[in-house]
Amino acid sequence: MGIVKISDELHEYLRKASNVMSRSVNAQAEFWIKIGIQAELNPEKTFPMIINEMLEKEAIKQEHK
Repeated sequence: MGIVKISDELHEYLRKASNVMSRSVNAQAEFWIKIGIQAELNPEKTFPMIINEMLEKEAIKQEHK
């Protein structure tokens, strides 16, 4: 695990979002990073499309365990 330095303003926003979404601050940051990576790599896809694709990939991984 590494440490990522972010602004106090972004950290506060992250903390609030994590409370709303019932995630830890780290889990919320990881979620945003994963979504952001996919959004940059696939600019034609919507947020729901990205989420559905990630859920499908996770289901396939679980089936092969």
